[in-house]
Amino acid sequence: MTTAAIYLVAACAAGVLAKAVRLPPLVGFLVAGFALHAADVEELPGLEVMAELGVTLLLFGIGLKLDVRSLLRPDVWFTTLAHLGYSVLIGLALLLGLAPLGFAVLTDADLTELAVLAMALSFSSTVFVVRVLDDRRDHLTLYGRIAIGILIMQDIVAVIFLSFTKGHPPTVWAFGLVLLLPFARLARRLWDHLHSIELTALFGLTMALVPGYWLFEEVGLKGDLGALVMGTLLASHSRAPDLSRMLLTAKELLLVAFFVGIGLHGIPSAEGLALASLLLVLLPLQGLGYAAMLWVLRLRYRTAVLASLSLTNFSEFALIVTAVGASAGFMSEEWLVILAVSLALSFLVAAVVNNLAPQISAWVTRRLPDQEPARLKPEDRPIDLGDARALVLGMGRVGQATVTQLRDAYGMKTIGVEHDSPRAEDLRNRGFRVVEADATDIDFWHRVHRAPDVELIVLAMPFHGENVLVVELLRKMGFAGAVAAIAQRDDEIEELKKHGATAVFNLYGSAGHTLADEAARVALR
Repeated sequence: MTTAAIYLVAACAAGVLAKAVRLPPLVGFLVAGFALHAADVEELPGLEVMAELGVTLLLFGIGLKLDVRSLLRPDVWFTTLAHLGYSVLIGLALLLGLAPLGFAVLTDADLTELAVLAMALSFSSTVFVVRVLDDRRDHLTLYGRIAIGILIMQDIVAVIFLSFTKGHPPTVWAFGLVLLLPFARLARRLWDHLHSIELTALFGLTMALVPGYWLFEEVGLKGDLGALVMGTLLASHSRAPDLSRMLLTAKELLLVAFFVGIGLHGIPSAEGLALASLLLVLLPLQGLGYAAMLWVLRLRYRTAVLASLSLTNFSEFALIVTAVGASAGFMSEEWLVILAVSLALSFLVAAVVNNLAPQISAWVTRRLPDQEPARLKPEDRPIDLGDARALVLGMGRVGQATVTQLRDAYGMKTIGVEHDSPRAEDLRNRGFRVVEADATDIDFWHRVHRAPDVELIVLAMPFHGENVLVVELLRKMGFAGAVAAIAQRDDEIEELKKHGATAVFNLYGSAGHTLADEAARVALR
């Protein structure tokens, strides 16, 4: 218990200090790992297992939100493969260029070892990127979806490479994994009958760790990939978002062990620290590569820059490849410590850069030539709201009634915003003016380039958290008009007003008043 207490105090204190200086807590957790190693504190039993569980639940959660069709986008698969080749070339060039400087670990390395290192350094960290997107609530934005798609493609490439690096390609039983398709259908039916919170959470853990992680490991594939696949197979279930939120706390706590564990790999020599720092030269080159490729694929500067900044870091995969290479005898074990430090430094640099990402993307956009809207992908083109005076966000029954009332009773030109494609199309066929977009996506608001007459925005989305998020976005972006919202409880009303809502209406209270008025009118007729 003493060792566990030391780890808890160190991680908590370092995380709080990192947050105090406006850095993500994970940077503090990395520092805690280095400090614990420097203090010669014994490794906490089970830390590696907890770290592995954290990564597994992270990938399972990604799978629960994943639309497989997103992997077929050219801006995902083309960028992944083209950037992989580009990164290996510049990585190999850098390592060969540093070799004459007298670094012993480079002098003794052959071309194969350097090529493997360059490939290991070409991947981005799934753990870091998803954490950055979650912290900014940007995982559903266009750039967030592209970044996650690229990460998943990289994971697939990594699994294939790792299988051959280990010298143990997948067994013939791997072909039997196709049976997971009918199994997933049965699992989704079973899920329909699990209404207990405890059983639902246990069901999710079981799916991630047994048919996901364990089964893939047994047939010679990476268990983390299995968790991702299993999450993807369950993603079509209506309660998948609820399960993802349910596992969130456990995942976050277990990932602390992952980041602390990286720091425990050790402190390098002065020469090793210098080499680890020099490897950071690759980061801006890799970031420029991502941005250029995404721009060529007809994305806005802002989308390309934000995606590239989120992906500009080294991956924990570099440590896995190095460990396997060292155990196989064709790589020096010294690389493990060097890359652990370089990985931690890349997280530190990436954390600082991503905190400034909106300002950097705005700076880049101002200094580059204007992009022709017709050249851009349809989902990334500017949105013209024309002469609309009111926006209604969320076009369910409440939103539809609001649009109708504002338009017919008050003569206000009103546009609805709806993220569900079939519903948006149906509403347009019924005569509503509707823009298909996610109002909680900050990209939507950045794409709205002409809305001079909008004076009222009504938040009619069904989830309170979404309405709060949009109020925050509107006020931060300087919208000075009226913002009205719906709520279901008194505490929700107060929270919305606190964040800047002009008027908030209790959905059930309003219904009760209307019901009473109608009942009295009938009774007194």
